[in-house]
Amino acid sequence: MKQLEFDSTNAICGLTFIALGSFFVYQCLTLELGTAFRMGPGFFPLILAVILTGLGVIVLAQATRVKGEPIGPVALRGMLFILPAPIFFGLTVRGLGFVPSLFFAALIAAFASTRMKPLMALLLAIGITVFSVAVFSYGLGLPFERFGPWTRL
Repeated sequence: MKQLEFDSTNAICGLTFIALGSFFVYQCLTLELGTAFRMGPGFFPLILAVILTGLGVIVLAQATRVKGEPIGPVALRGMLFILPAPIFFGLTVRGLGFVPSLFFAALIAAFASTRMKPLMALLLAIGITVFSVAVFSYGLGLPFERFGPWTRL
């Protein structure tokens, strides 16, 4: 008889997806859903939450079929640089504007890698900023301030 194998890493991921998806499904039910042809504000988030929950069920089922590797060390450096970057962007985009906020957020996130050198991080942040301004501001014509009130003298 074959012994049941279990991948604890995928099981944790699957349970996390299921928990988050279920939470968002519950939250979406308080919004107006509408119909497929006349969608309300809760329709699309509900679909995404159901997909997330379904993916969690699939990942959890796969965890019972394959023996996985144990959970390795947590990448604290990555979390300390990746998590604050979008928070910084969100808190400063209205005051600094799109260009400086995106530049500094990209610069912060670049240092999540231990192999990132300051010059390369600077070039990466400039590249991301130029590309994003070209696409979102000029290409798509989105109405946001490139430079906000905090940058005006």
